[in-house]
Amino acid sequence: MPGKTNPSLKDPELYEELRKDGASKEKAARISNAAAKEGRATIGSRGGHSGDYDEWTVKALRDRAKELGLRNYSSKRKSELISMLRNH
Repeated sequence: MPGKTNPSLKDPELYEELRKDGASKEKAARISNAAAKEGRATIGSRGGHSGDYDEWTVKALRDRAKELGLRNYSSKRKSELISMLRNH
């Protein structure tokens, strides 16, 4: 929801950038809040890269959906799984 701010987000600008890049709501909030607390350079030097969901197999996407506790993912197509993962 662009334009609507969440008071629990410490760096809403970074949050929006991460969401546009395909990060889930949970991941974007976690990274933006950590960056606001510790500095963007510190957070940026920390993590790895999991790759774009478009490059994942359907099985890997389903495994990730299961890991996150999502429901009704087993019959979804790849594009639907990606959407579910990005918007959970």
